[in-house]
Amino acid sequence: MKKLIILCGFFLLSFYALAQGEYEKKVFISSAGDSLNYRLLRPEVLKSGKKYPVVLFLHGSGERGNDNEKQLTHGCRMFQNPVNREKYPAFVLCPQCPLTGYWGYSSRPVSFLPSEMPASTEELTPVFRSVKELLDTYLAMPQVDKSRIYIIGLSMGGMGTYDLVCRFPEIFAAAVPICGTVNPLRLKSAKNVSFRIFHGDSDDVVPVEGSREAYKALKACGAKVEYIEFPGCNHGSWNPAFNYPDFMSWLFSQRKK
Repeated sequence: MKKLIILCGFFLLSFYALAQGEYEKKVFISSAGDSLNYRLLRPEVLKSGKKYPVVLFLHGSGERGNDNEKQLTHGCRMFQNPVNREKYPAFVLCPQCPLTGYWGYSSRPVSFLPSEMPASTEELTPVFRSVKELLDTYLAMPQVDKSRIYIIGLSMGGMGTYDLVCRFPEIFAAAVPICGTVNPLRLKSAKNVSFRIFHGDSDDVVPVEGSREAYKALKACGAKVEYIEFPGCNHGSWNPAFNYPDFMSWLFSQRKK
């Protein structure tokens, strides 16, 4: 009887988890034959004739690997919140960068100071080529609202966010780079993307100058940009960023003209 109760409890918990909505484990194979682990969260209900936004979420360097798990550590879970799922239905893509990769760059940049970051666009790395092809498969879906494509990234993913938006500004309605950095000379191409930048002023991993200079450069070229800096916050500025009062409502209100 005790075993039966435990078994029933397990099935109830499993059913509850499914009802709450779990990220599906997926593997994408690129045109070059490279495999990319990613997680997918779908809208709870796909209504006929309705179109939904896509959120591309880029994790930091600490979540690299091949377990298809760690990339959900910071931030991705907020999209599973029942209130958020009901209010902001979307396709959420969370790819995982291999341990030897570094999103937009062939290797970890020697310096994260904005003036010392690459000023020109390198060739797409294999992993970012796979990410772009993955995104393209969702852009081709009739259920996707191509005017509401969003990208979020933290740390290494913040750098990747800048990189993808500079390469493909025509795709994204909004970008949220958190504790990232970029050479500001690259940002002119992204002037038609809405930005919300977050950083801690005490960051001892990625200097806060990266976000400050990005904000100035985007402002100078007429972009719609906000910059939120957290006093006394070190590198983990994604925690206050994801808890920022209108994080979700701001993101999902952005639309490509």
